[in-house]
Amino acid sequence: MNPVASYGLLAHSLIFGALIALLPLGPLRARAALAATALALLTGIAPAMHGFFGTPSVTLLQLAILQLAGRTPSPLGDRPALGLVIFALFFYPAALGWGPFDPYASGYQPWMLLAACIPVAAALSWRRLDRWLLILAIDLAAYASGIFANLWDVLIDPLLVLGALVVVLLNVRRRFTGPGNR
Repeated sequence: MNPVASYGLLAHSLIFGALIALLPLGPLRARAALAATALALLTGIAPAMHGFFGTPSVTLLQLAILQLAGRTPSPLGDRPALGLVIFALFFYPAALGWGPFDPYASGYQPWMLLAACIPVAAALSWRRLDRWLLILAIDLAAYASGIFANLWDVLIDPLLVLGALVVVLLNVRRRFTGPGNR
């Protein structure tokens, strides 16, 4: 098994455990998440997720680890989730060939993309968004490891965008069904 496949299986098992950790299980939440992580590997859930969704981004893996560790609120709050969804609305159609420029191809020779990470890191540091700064640093270290051929594969993936879309939709629902809007 190659390193990317190994990473994908282990990451998807952790992501599945993080999904279980979102359930309202009270004091059993941590044990259920740990059991789900192991069962995802043993029962074939992680390979099925890997086959359906592909290799998860390191960003998604880090968010799953933070969820498993019980770090709330998640860094993927309302505003970052909305920003990611808006970015994906332009990125994925262009990456699929619905435009003259393929942004995904820029991830194979990512000098410009890496240069763009410098002001992003400076803004994260200036705004004291230390978790996002650490996530970006670990993403860049994962890319430097050589396991991933494309920097975009480290930063984002469709499952992360789907999770961000769920966060945005839950926020919209909460705004329209809040206590003052009944």
